[in-house]
Amino acid sequence: MNFTELLPAAPEILLLGLICVVLVADLFISDENRIITFWLSIAALFCTGWVTIATQSAAPFTMFSGSYISDSLSHVLKVTAIGIVALVFMYSRDYLRQNNLFKGEFFILGLFGLLGMMVMISANSLLTMYLGLEILSLSLYAMVAFDRDSAEASEAAMKYFVLGAIASGTLLYGMSWVYGLTGSLQFHEIAVAINDPEINGLPLWFGIAFMVVGISFKFGAVPFHMWLPDVYQGARSAVTLYIASAPKLAALALILRILVDGLGSLHEVWQGMILVVAVLSIIIGNVVAIAQTNIKRMLAYSTIAHVGFILIAIFCGTEQGYEAALFYTLTYVVMAAGTFGMIILLSRQGFEAENLEDFKGLSSRSPWFALMMLFFMFGLAGVPPWIGFLAKLNAIAAVLDAGYQALAVLMVLASVVGAFYYLRVIKFVYFDESTDKTALPVALDTKLVLSLNGVALLALGLMPGWLLALCAIVI
Repeated sequence: MNFTELLPAAPEILLLGLICVVLVADLFISDENRIITFWLSIAALFCTGWVTIATQSAAPFTMFSGSYISDSLSHVLKVTAIGIVALVFMYSRDYLRQNNLFKGEFFILGLFGLLGMMVMISANSLLTMYLGLEILSLSLYAMVAFDRDSAEASEAAMKYFVLGAIASGTLLYGMSWVYGLTGSLQFHEIAVAINDPEINGLPLWFGIAFMVVGISFKFGAVPFHMWLPDVYQGARSAVTLYIASAPKLAALALILRILVDGLGSLHEVWQGMILVVAVLSIIIGNVVAIAQTNIKRMLAYSTIAHVGFILIAIFCGTEQGYEAALFYTLTYVVMAAGTFGMIILLSRQGFEAENLEDFKGLSSRSPWFALMMLFFMFGLAGVPPWIGFLAKLNAIAAVLDAGYQALAVLMVLASVVGAFYYLRVIKFVYFDESTDKTALPVALDTKLVLSLNGVALLALGLMPGWLLALCAIVI
């Protein structure tokens, strides 16, 4: 294999090389000059993003014996993941400094996590998908325990690690059944093999069931959501920001590559499993979120509800449903990144803005960022004309076109319930007073990026045509 044949995998190869550069350089950088590691990480993301765009090809291309695929879907998800990780690093910089956590490990683990996401996004075999998943998971376990002096972070990391190991084993067990019955690891070969009536039977369905369990855990869907609220609350806000955003793109790739590309012809087999998980996620996520006073836990349960919407769109088994799931995921990660960015904005040394009451009187402290918080909450709640409204509308439309009117009604009712706890945050921001008059100690460039993030939600909602067209092209 010559160099030109490796070009489709150039983003991953380059990122791995740059991670090594950042890792070695960080060894020789003092704590006072740790900002160099930050800018090296940003430069690594910029170079990786540029190479990803430059190596984009019109037609899908497979390599490494069919275990890796480069197509339009992979390019869109990779570029988005790189951009979101860059946002995470930008939002986290001042927060880490103020809490004496400004260390190279955070950025290196974040880059390794991104590498795992990119491998998952371009995986064309069960083995490659599992390899990328473990690279991502191991990075996340370490990031949750990043603050060694925090008992809550250590407890959350242990819960995440134990439950994550069980889910990974479950997923791998299901993969072994599918491999044993089809004799192949590549998704396109599995898609052909399962058309054989002798293979398409109870043993294969048994393996699919185990894979759906593993996928549901990685998505954080009910009833495999136990880790999500504890990890969101226990991890430092910068780590929660990372977990809540970019990995959702890899989770979408996980379900699209395995269930759609590999097992798409068995839609009627896994459809019912996805339906149960999706409906439970929508109901439990929205209802339990109402009772939360910790905003990180509230957003964790709201994440579960949003995952339910994505899974219901995939449940439809139609091209429109897959497009709606992609559109929803792309917009959700942008909204989630901005929302947790606001939590970091209000946090300072020795103080975590974790409770809803911490947002009291934000409008008097900073009218502009109170408006940005309103933008993020309206986006997540699905209030028109913010982009979250169109994301939910597309998912509901896909369900209606597939003939599931009752599900569409459930989704509308769940959106109304969800609006309550999002609007409650706005009530704290605008209608309650706070004795805290402390200025928001965040750098100008971070405030600028956060402002652009908030305004983008409204701009995308007003002009969504290009993003809708992009989703239609890549699916």
